[in-house]
Amino acid sequence: MGTAAVAPIEVHDLTVAYRKKPVLWDIDFDLPEGALIGLVGPNGAGKSTLIKAIMGLLPVLSGYVRIYGQPLEKQRELVGYVPQRETVDWDFPVDALDVVTMGRYGRMGLFARPSKRDKEIAMACLDKVGMADYATRQISQLSGGQQQRVFLARALTQDASIYLMDEPFAGVDAATEAAIITLLKDLKSKQKTVVVVHHDLNTAEEYFDYIMLLNMRLVKFGPTAEVFTPENLRITYGGKLQLLSQAAEKIARQG
Repeated sequence: MGTAAVAPIEVHDLTVAYRKKPVLWDIDFDLPEGALIGLVGPNGAGKSTLIKAIMGLLPVLSGYVRIYGQPLEKQRELVGYVPQRETVDWDFPVDALDVVTMGRYGRMGLFARPSKRDKEIAMACLDKVGMADYATRQISQLSGGQQQRVFLARALTQDASIYLMDEPFAGVDAATEAAIITLLKDLKSKQKTVVVVHHDLNTAEEYFDYIMLLNMRLVKFGPTAEVFTPENLRITYGGKLQLLSQAAEKIARQG
């Protein structure tokens, strides 16, 4: 665990490219500890790329990522990850409890089998997201919202200090959205640092303490009240902002 003096995540001069085409340029930030942080920007802005680069899932052209002052490979157990639901093979023949127990593997060692304690922790995490009754259900038989909750439970079993969530609210029902909000607030109360890729501008201001506006470059990062303004959104979204005018008008009225 880190201290308040060391940022949970420090990103410095980070540049990432696909097939020599840069998708993130010179990204710099230090995240505060114990905060809910919304990562917001248009489609193609590099939000998922940033999460994957922090996780070490993509090569970087330049710059570095530090987790509590150390390279990721030394601190991997401190970071929990919830990928986009669309990137997961939901036809894989495992049940919900199996998926959640996989979150314990980083703490068990490469060839160890899950202990009774590991399975108890996994069940408790399923219960926390309202999915205990579905423990033996094949994941392919779950609804989209239920699948998302299973993946949240898997991340919880890691008992990480930092959670990176790639669009956990995408395409879920109202009950799942409420469950995710409850979970985020619980993580914050435990001084966890949570970064959430989020696309709904109408709820971003309500859900997050800090907002990071991204469009290939870091447009603005800071407390939500300071960053989430019509002007900053115009800079971030450019010509696409008229598609989001409802959210912008709501912000302007509140301002």
